[in-house]
Amino acid sequence: MKRIFITGISTEVGKTITSSIVVEALKADYWKPIQAGDLNHTDSHKIGELISNTESVIHPTTYELKSPMSPHAAAEIDGIEIDINKILEPHTANNLIIEGAGGLLVPLNNKDTILDLIKPTYHVIVVSRHYLGSINHTLLTLEKLQDKGHDVSVIFSGDPHPTTESIITKKTEINVLGRISEEKRFNKRVILKYATEFKPKLIDIIKKDQLNTGT
Repeated sequence: MKRIFITGISTEVGKTITSSIVVEALKADYWKPIQAGDLNHTDSHKIGELISNTESVIHPTTYELKSPMSPHAAAEIDGIEIDINKILEPHTANNLIIEGAGGLLVPLNNKDTILDLIKPTYHVIVVSRHYLGSINHTLLTLEKLQDKGHDVSVIFSGDPHPTTESIITKKTEINVLGRISEEKRFNKRVILKYATEFKPKLIDIIKKDQLNTGT
């Protein structure tokens, strides 16, 4: 089964909303390896509140850190050091959606970053949201992933910004899965609407992987 890693070009760009849509579209499992801050209402809690299907399993987070900071700093405050070797992918026969924390180079400790959690077999979805500097952040993120040989797609989040999006797609020839627009509220109904919209392209990602691996 396919593993899809969802990362963003920065923090607060829509990774969790995107994750909920992909989980719902594929009735996939969900895993957030590292959560920093707001442990009473984590991203795992939010996924549970937003999806409608009863097949998805939300797997336990490996590291839950109390401070809403970079994981390496939050871990230091909690008196621990994140050990990447203890971040073990949960066993499941279902498709698995993995949500990162912040952007690719967010540090986990003095050596490892979020990028080091992404295995070569994972498909990576990058969530890009327009703001001043977002073109640079998006291109750097995509370039880093493509240089590592990852199969990558992008989802745009927020209001359309044609000049930003066109230069990103021209420079990278990236596979654009679609857009998550600004909504007054994200709830089960809205997530299901987007899940239905995104499902065909997400199924194509899984089929492509099956063809490449011969499974």
